[in-house]
Amino acid sequence: MKVEQIYTGCLAQGAYYIESKGEVAIIDPLREVKPYIKKAAANNAAIKYVFETHFHADFVSGHIDLAAETGATIVYGPTAKPRFDAYIAKDGEVFTLGDARIKVLHTPGHTMESACYLLTDEKGKEKALFSGDTLFIGDVGRPDLAQKISHELTKEKLAGYLYDSLHDKILPLPDDIIIYPAHGAGSACGKNMSAETTDTLGNQKKYNYALQPMSKAEFIAAVTEGLTPPPAYFPKNVLMNVQGYESINSVLEHGTQALSPDAFEAAANETGALMLDTRSPQDFAKSFIPNSVNIGIDGNFAPWVGALITDIKQEILIVADEGREEEIVTRLARVGYDNAIGYLKGGIAAWQKAGKETDSIESISAGELDRRMQAEPDLSVIDVRREEEYTTGHLQGSKNLALDYINDHIGEVEKNKTAYVHCAGGYRSMIFNSILRSRGFHNLVDIQGGFKEIEASGKFNITGNATPVPGEKQGTGS
Repeated sequence: MKVEQIYTGCLAQGAYYIESKGEVAIIDPLREVKPYIKKAAANNAAIKYVFETHFHADFVSGHIDLAAETGATIVYGPTAKPRFDAYIAKDGEVFTLGDARIKVLHTPGHTMESACYLLTDEKGKEKALFSGDTLFIGDVGRPDLAQKISHELTKEKLAGYLYDSLHDKILPLPDDIIIYPAHGAGSACGKNMSAETTDTLGNQKKYNYALQPMSKAEFIAAVTEGLTPPPAYFPKNVLMNVQGYESINSVLEHGTQALSPDAFEAAANETGALMLDTRSPQDFAKSFIPNSVNIGIDGNFAPWVGALITDIKQEILIVADEGREEEIVTRLARVGYDNAIGYLKGGIAAWQKAGKETDSIESISAGELDRRMQAEPDLSVIDVRREEEYTTGHLQGSKNLALDYINDHIGEVEKNKTAYVHCAGGYRSMIFNSILRSRGFHNLVDIQGGFKEIEASGKFNITGNATPVPGEKQGTGS
């Protein structure tokens, strides 16, 4: 028997490949399905089942395309009502996979259809639990997402269901069971997840705050405390996972159309498409197409797209480093942004060679910021990190305008006054600057390296004791 976790850092998401005697099950696949198919073919195996732990909110699953291409059966837990062909399993139902067995445990709480899958090996030993968003390493699934679909399901009611699911179905399992969750640190599906992506149930009983002995009322209070609003795209992804979606092959076909500078410019003018520049923040700062927005591909790309592009049906034109166009269309599709209509062939160099207009954003070092502050002590600094990051440690006198809520903050930025913008490491600040630049704010200056460089320089008055934020550094996952 073979079990492989296929972890995608950009989404902090774990899919799973399970194989026994030439038969394969995939749990919670990503939108692009060819890697699973190739893996099975390389092992002379066939994909028999696609198990879904629930209707995901943070990404669009590849269940429909994978079933269509392989003939596999899509399996959901009890109460799921998908609008496509799928098998709705009973609580406790067992599926045969080669010489292994997979048992369905209905675990409502994160959502009502949530299910965990208990894997028993060829010798009859219970080996692993694929816990979806019911149980994470260090946390449990947040109980407030399903209420976006049904107002009758309050977060308190869902938390109560989750308490029962954990105590009735999961905690009685053997301590040496390996927990394989759907997400790790960085996902918005929980609030206290570990950077570790697997653990034993015994360890989680010791260290996971939500599994400590407590009453149901205490549990409900603990898991509902401190929940921040979920990203706006979450309900839209749920609906795509319930209703179905365009084939990934079709999405890739229209999204990877190569457009000359003239054709790209015409498409932008005629369609009103968003020009999304996915290059690194500093490359973008040097030269970009006016009114384009920067969300770098080498960062938490898909979650920021979902958080900031409010219309999931928005047509998108892509500016990218050469050779990365298909990757970008794929990663957009992972969170349901299926309407990319092409990319700039030859990238920004081709645009410049064609004599097209470009813009730039001033980006300075922490040392240069210090020099300017010496000359002008009261200059305006905007910190676009999240409130909890800002509270932990920040530049004295700076204003916190979190990128997550940029539309709420625009009225607090003065168009005619120079302001210096930073985040933790330089990724989010350029997103913030590019969005405001596209809306007519021309007096924002970016601070390279963000708060990390400001603090490391030792030249500034820092309030609090800052700690780095996981996942913002360039290159965190794909």
